[in-house]
Amino acid sequence: MTAVDPVQLAAQHRRAVWFTRINKADAWFAVLGLAWVTPLLKLSFGDNPRAQFRDLWRLLGVPLLSIAVFLMLWAALAPRVVTSLGAIPGPAAVWEEARGLHADAVVKWEKEAKFEERLAQRNQKLVEAGRADEVKQIAYTGAPTYYGQIATSIKTVFFGFLIASAVAIPLGIAAGLSPTANAALNPLIQIFKPVSPLAWLPIVTMVVSAVYATNDGFFAKSFLVSAITVTLCSLWPTLINTALGVASIDRDLISVSRVLKMGPYAKLTKLVLPSALPLIFTGLRLSLGVGWMVLIAAEMLAQNPGLGKFVWDEFQNGSSQSLARIIVAVLTIGIIGFLLDRVMFAMQSFFTFSTQR
Repeated sequence: MTAVDPVQLAAQHRRAVWFTRINKADAWFAVLGLAWVTPLLKLSFGDNPRAQFRDLWRLLGVPLLSIAVFLMLWAALAPRVVTSLGAIPGPAAVWEEARGLHADAVVKWEKEAKFEERLAQRNQKLVEAGRADEVKQIAYTGAPTYYGQIATSIKTVFFGFLIASAVAIPLGIAAGLSPTANAALNPLIQIFKPVSPLAWLPIVTMVVSAVYATNDGFFAKSFLVSAITVTLCSLWPTLINTALGVASIDRDLISVSRVLKMGPYAKLTKLVLPSALPLIFTGLRLSLGVGWMVLIAAEMLAQNPGLGKFVWDEFQNGSSQSLARIIVAVLTIGIIGFLLDRVMFAMQSFFTFSTQR
């Protein structure tokens, strides 16, 4: 018999353990859009270089090549399109403008920090002088930074999305479980689902202005107008997919629940929701994407704070930098939309066994 080298066996065992870990991590790499990391890790352990290079080319090389071709076409064709504001800026000009927006944000942050420092010194002097009743907390009213406008849009879309989800999921469950509830909700869904956000916006603005009389409350009027518009336009995909997921539960499972005499709560939490979760999350992903698109349009039309207002302001500004700044905003909107979808897909993968990409 040939003697077995214990050192070689230990190395093979370690290699097998690492490959097991890599295969387990592969699902999460795919969720995060980092599927190309898996063949890189496998290459580092010497696993079938030809196959790994093929996967690496498909997962990383082809997308990078596609982006490179797009950038070259953009750089070549953009100068040929001349508008009233000049030629369309190429990738280099847009990158420089993105750096300029960052530099501008840094300057504004410094101004805000100096304002806060001066305010704190003033209040401290008043306290030391025994005039604490004159201490005031004054909000900084300087122009928002580009990053601040991004943050405003993200907060608004999530607020509207959460309200839409809180309304759509229970209604979808009711429609999926009860033919009567489905018959009652279906006409409303068919009527209101196709309505454009541009049609909802004036109605929402008037209602919020009438009901929310003060602007000193917890939320600003502009925030509520944008968020409610997002809610009205984004709840339908979640409602429809939830109803479909609940209605398509296996009839055998329903029969089992009757045999086990499961109560309504147990049936809902142990049977209905687990079975319908993949379709519910599909609806949530669609709703968040719709909400993000609706929000930008609402901010532009209503001039509410956020990325949409930034785009409109730059369009109205008409400076030589405006086109480049608008393109920066367009790319930012697209990247954020992609990241929002990845976040929802990560949650879907965590809570369900779905393998969709």
